[in-house]
Formats: sequence, C-alpha cells, structure tokens
Amino acid sequence: MPRQMRDPLEVGRVVGVVVDAFTSSTSLRISYGGRIVVNGCDLRSPHVVSQPRVEIGGDDFRTFYTLVLVDPDAPSPSNPHLREYCIGEYL
Repeated sequence: MPRQMRDPLEVGRVVGVVVDAFTSSTSLRISYGGRIVVNGCDLRSPHVVSQPRVEIGGDDFRTFYTLVLVDPDAPSPSNPHLREYCIGEYL
C-alpha cells in the first residue's frame, strides 16, 4: 500500500501551532535569488541574504494577503521565540 505524503507544513507543525488548518485559495511563489521556495524546504543563511521575490496569483486586486515567515527553531531549537515574523501586507 503506498504511503500518503503529509503536508510539510503539518509535519513541521506550522499548521496547528502557527496557523489554523486552511485550504489554499490562490497561487503563491517565493524565490530567493532565483531559488524557488517550497513548503518544507530548508534555507540556509547564504541563500536568504537578499529580499525574497513574492508573486501572488489571482486577478482581484482588491484582495489583501499577509505573508508570514516561519523559522520553527529561531533563534535556537530550545528557545524558538523568534519563529514567527510578519513582513507586511501585499496586494
């Protein structure tokens, strides 16, 4: 029997701890220097020194979104008090 793939956001406890369960309603694409970010990927400091490029799909320009960056063990696994950081609102 094939194993079901679990959502990396659930495995990493982003869903349930940082945000409630949700259903995606639009496309989101984030990249750092051309490197595409996907749920569950590890990004090291050298990869994120520059500002990310954020592309949000959809054609209703009256809709606002909030982008939350989550580093589940920032600054350290024993003291993750900086794990959530709000960048701002995007159109």
